[in-house]
Parts: sequence; C-alpha cells; structure tokens
Amino acid sequence: MIHRPQSQHPAASSEAGWPSRLLGDVTPQAFAKAVSRVGDSQQQKPMQRAVQVIDAAGAAALRNMGVPAKGRPLNDVLTQLLEDIHPWRAKMDHPRFFAFIPGPASPLSALGELATAMHNAHAGSWLQSSGASAIEMGLIEWLASRVGLPATAGGLFVSGGSMANLTALTVARDQKLAPHERSIAVAYVSEQTHSSVAKGLKIIGFLPDQIRRMPTDDAFAMDMAALACAMEQDRAAGLKPFVVIASAGTTNTGSVDPLRAIRALCDQHGLWMHVDGAYGASAALSPAHRGLLDGIGEADSLSWDAHKWLFQTYGCGMVLMRHREHLPQSFHTRPEYLRDAQTDADQVNHWDLGAELTRPARAMKLWLTLQVLGSQAMGDAIAHGCQLAQWAEDELRQHAGWDVVSPAQLAIVTFRMTQPGLSPEDTDALNRAISRRALEDGFAAVLTTQLKGRTVLRICAIHPDATELDMRETIRRLDAYGRESAMALTL
Repeated sequence: MIHRPQSQHPAASSEAGWPSRLLGDVTPQAFAKAVSRVGDSQQQKPMQRAVQVIDAAGAAALRNMGVPAKGRPLNDVLTQLLEDIHPWRAKMDHPRFFAFIPGPASPLSALGELATAMHNAHAGSWLQSSGASAIEMGLIEWLASRVGLPATAGGLFVSGGSMANLTALTVARDQKLAPHERSIAVAYVSEQTHSSVAKGLKIIGFLPDQIRRMPTDDAFAMDMAALACAMEQDRAAGLKPFVVIASAGTTNTGSVDPLRAIRALCDQHGLWMHVDGAYGASAALSPAHRGLLDGIGEADSLSWDAHKWLFQTYGCGMVLMRHREHLPQSFHTRPEYLRDAQTDADQVNHWDLGAELTRPARAMKLWLTLQVLGSQAMGDAIAHGCQLAQWAEDELRQHAGWDVVSPAQLAIVTFRMTQPGLSPEDTDALNRAISRRALEDGFAAVLTTQLKGRTVLRICAIHPDATELDMRETIRRLDAYGRESAMALTL
C-alpha cells in the first residue's frame, strides 16, 4: 500500500508553491497556456527537415540579444523561443535523423521531466526526496535485473554515459589500485571504445600512455588474442593492468565485445571489468535481442543511457555496480552540515554514491514512461530499431556499387559507395560528398565515420515511428547522390 502524506497545518499565503515574485506579471492561467503551447509545438510537421543550421547573421543576432532591464510579455518571449531559436537544430527526434546516436524522446519522458522540474526535488538525500529516492532505488534494481546482474547490485542515475563511465572507472581505480600503484597502472580499451572512456581516465589521473587501444576483429569487436598479449607484456614490464573497458553496442557499428571471454581474462589476472553499454544495454529489454548481450551481467560495472535507446529526454543515464557497496566506498563523505541528513540502513542518500551533491530526480521521467508504456512496449520499440537497420541493409544490397562494411546490428549499419577507377582517397571523398548532399537535401541526416582508416556512411535508426519506406527511400536517395557525386569526381 502506498501512503500519501496528509496536510497537518493550514496553508498560509507565504507557503504557495512557486515564489510569486519569480513569475513577474504572468498569471497562473497564462503559465498553463504557455505549457500547452510548448507541447503543441513538438508535433511533427510534414516534410520537416532533419537538420537546420543557423547562418552567421542569425547566430550573431541571437548572441547579441542581451537581457532587458524590464521583463517582456511571456507570449512574445515564447514565440521567439519556439520560432527563432529552437528550429535551428538537428532534430534528433526526427524519424529520419540517423546521424550520431539519435535521441527520439517519448512525450511521456518530457511530461515526467516537467512534473519533476515543477516540483524541483533535490534528489541528493533521503530527507529531501525520500519518494523519488525510493523510486530510483527500485528502478536501479529492476534495470540491474534486466541485464543479469545479481541481487548485490546497485547504482544511481547520472547525467549520461560520460558521467557513468567516469563514476565506474573511479570505483575501479579505488578497488584495484593502491595509491602508490596509480602511476604504473594500465587500462585496456578497443579502437572502437567511446571517447568518454579516455576522457574519464584522464580526469581521474591517468596519462595517455597508460591506456592501451586494442585492435578489433572483422566484426569490430575487441581482439582477445591482442588483449591477452598486451596484458602479459605490461606485466613483464613491471606495470599493473587494472581494468578492461568492454563495449556492448559501440557507437560506430553497434558491435558487442566478447564479454564472457573478457570476464574470464579479467578473473585470471585480477582486473576490473567495466562494460560501456550506454547505447546497447537497452537491447536487454527486447526478448528477441537480449542474447546479443551475452555476458553483460558478468560486469563489475556498467554504464547505460536512457536518453539513447530508452527514449528519454536529455540527460538521463545510469551507472550500475555488481556490488552496491563499492560506490559509497569511493564517494561517501561526511561534512558537518550534512549530518542531519544521515540515513538508516534501508535508506539511501544518493549524493553518497556519486560525484554530485545537488542532483535532479532523473529517475522519475523514466519511471513515468515505463509505468505508462510497460516494459513490453519498450522492448517492441527497441526491436523495431533493429528491424529498421535490417531494411536499410536489404535495400543497400539491391544497388550496385555499395559495400556493407558492418551489417545491421543493434540498429546500426555502415556502408560505403565504391566506383571502378577511384582511389581509396577519392572513394573517401565520394562518401563525404554523399553525406553533404544528404544534409543539403534534408530528407534524412546521414553522416560519416571512420572504420579501419576509411570513410564510411553510417545509419543508426531507432525512431519508433520510422518506417520501412523511410529506410528504403533514404538508401535510394543516397544512391542517387552517390552517382551524381561520382560523375563529378570522374570528370
């Protein structure tokens, strides 16, 4: 049974929700109307471009706007926000935004964000947000169970994958290294590992020459023979290997490293195993695809982004630990002014589990989304993303002159147009030209990346409303752009 708090004292005018002096001349009715208008503005419009970049003059006008001494009418300011500022962006929620890892957010997440922001709970301590803290604890336990972590697991919500990786690597350092060993410590990543890992290692005190970038195999997964050899060489040189960072769904190709083999090697040598699942861990919610993550539950720590493939607004990430007690061992402090916020054993001050003292209740919007949709609908949406990439690959294979560099996996496919007589460098230029032409056209956003030293096109398709026609028409247009660009290169 859920208990609702009861009012014990009559409300005085000074106990109103928001400070009235911070609303200016805006009435509650005008404020409610403005909220509704913002929601209405997010409706997709036919033929809307996937990317719109402001020109230099427009950017200068916005930059030089300044701040008025006296306030302006809310409706005027909102019009400027919605019509002159927000349209100039990459529409990550566009069904055909396939660049980077798009972030199509559920309107339910936005509603949860709004409700959370309106109540403005400080989710650092149990005293300040016991309800939201209980939700966060329960949701972390549920997410950990989905990826196969044991009952000892715990974690917390953070701003995203970068902070999740930083948090986990801090714990790995503290659990595996004595202070005097940090200067001889070595971390292992693959050439496909996300750049936030190297940034996190740098922040917590490791130099670039303490990071080993392992090659990948033909499937762009970490080469285990190279990893084992590198560990042996480092040990022979008097260094101390302490962590392997595996990937479950790389940004470039959606590849998953051999997680069970990495776990076995880490156990053999006493290393921490961190899995960067910021993107791919969400596949655990799709029964048809969770097998692609075999071994993810063997990790000592895991990063996971809800604002990627769980359709949340930015920023909403999670860091999970195999043993929940490891987080406070790295982050718990006891300053005098927080003594009154100490908790009992079954309560949690989340500020003791990570770097943030002041933190929003990030878990609430994901909780609201999952409560309304249910886990099955979320899993279906993830499975749909995988199907979208398969449709794109199928269409590619029907057009001559295209090489599929990495097949569709976890909703990502990479490919490259080749033409007889073009050098590798000219072929790179051709594929860059195709991407530029796609952005100019605006039908779909498809960018390039580098794989094995060559420029390739990449589609990451996870929008639940994208269709088979969207995928096939995008490939057909890319093919037409390519043939136009190839003619220009060969003239």
